[in-house]
Amino acid sequence: MRIHHNSHPEDAKNYDTSRLREEFLTEALFLPGEINIVYSHIDRMVAMGVCPEPEQTLALDHFVDSQSFGTTFFLERRELGIVNLGTTAEIRCHNGLSYRLEYLDALYLGQGEQAIEFTSLDQEQSAKLYCLSAPAHHSYPSRIIQRDQANQIELGTKENANERLITQYLHPEILPTCQLCMGITHLKTGSVWNTMPAHTHERRMEAYFYFNLDPSQVVFHLMGEPDETRHIVVRNHQLILSPSWSIHSGCGTQNYSFVWGMAGENQTFDDMDFVSMDDIR
Repeated sequence: MRIHHNSHPEDAKNYDTSRLREEFLTEALFLPGEINIVYSHIDRMVAMGVCPEPEQTLALDHFVDSQSFGTTFFLERRELGIVNLGTTAEIRCHNGLSYRLEYLDALYLGQGEQAIEFTSLDQEQSAKLYCLSAPAHHSYPSRIIQRDQANQIELGTKENANERLITQYLHPEILPTCQLCMGITHLKTGSVWNTMPAHTHERRMEAYFYFNLDPSQVVFHLMGEPDETRHIVVRNHQLILSPSWSIHSGCGTQNYSFVWGMAGENQTFDDMDFVSMDDIR
């Protein structure tokens, strides 16, 4: 398990490229045949890349060190969101229930779910399940959210190169969660900008996981305080952790997609501190 500590914005102003990447970027989250775990002290968020090989089953308990979380099982005091970014997969829990996820389906597992197992149902390709977990204070029902059940919102214009489709999966209008919110943004062909004009949300952190990006292309992920911006070059299947004091925007050399996830004080999506284009530096 890799651990990221929180960073003060005054300190982050002095980070060079290598230090920025070390603090906020995970370059390889999907490792074949493994559950790769990233623990962040930013709002105690945990990201996981679950990558069972063809017809392989991975048990979460085998990869989670309970001593690291101070609990007897992973979701004893947590909730978990899962998005399938690969071939068909199945998730099983202790109560005998199983959930079959197709590409871009999502699953919410509530506090208290145990003995979680991930299986690739494809005979040729590894599954790729992207997971986020946040602390939870209440047990809400587990549920699949299929791709066509997510809220879909079209934003942006061709003139501003930011036409995009936002799909909201773990969202208050879809199902109740303690604090975890997740969704996917898809940039349309010819559009490369996301979340610009920029904003921060002091009461929530955010994680970005980029995908649908050709290996020869990159995204310049923008972060930092609005008057002290920095960039990190991000490639396909890479994760950025964004503290609440930072903007989280990006511009790619082609269109791309990313899974966004948030945790913090609230789930109010308009609770943003917008940054004027005249003030960003």
